[in-house]
Amino acid sequence: MSTRTQSFKDMKSEFSADPINKAAYDELAPECAVNSAMIKARAEAGLTQAELAKKAGITQAQVSRLESGQWPTPATIEMLALALGKRAELRFV
Repeated sequence: MSTRTQSFKDMKSEFSADPINKAAYDELAPECAVNSAMIKARAEAGLTQAELAKKAGITQAQVSRLESGQWPTPATIEMLALALGKRAELRFV
């Protein structure tokens, strides 16, 4: 049995070649963008999940779940934004 090593970029291209896979991936893009923005903002602030949680008044487990894909409530987004020294913005483009 041989093992094939493949880069993430190549795997994504291969996965996206199937129209059904691409549609499913594209459907998740907005959620992934929110999660990525939250992780990026936390990293830029130099905070751990526990530190952000304490500043925002939520638990570290909640921060972890939000960064892993759980959709946050508007109130939670606002608490996180304030804790990060940012403001939350929702736009329809």
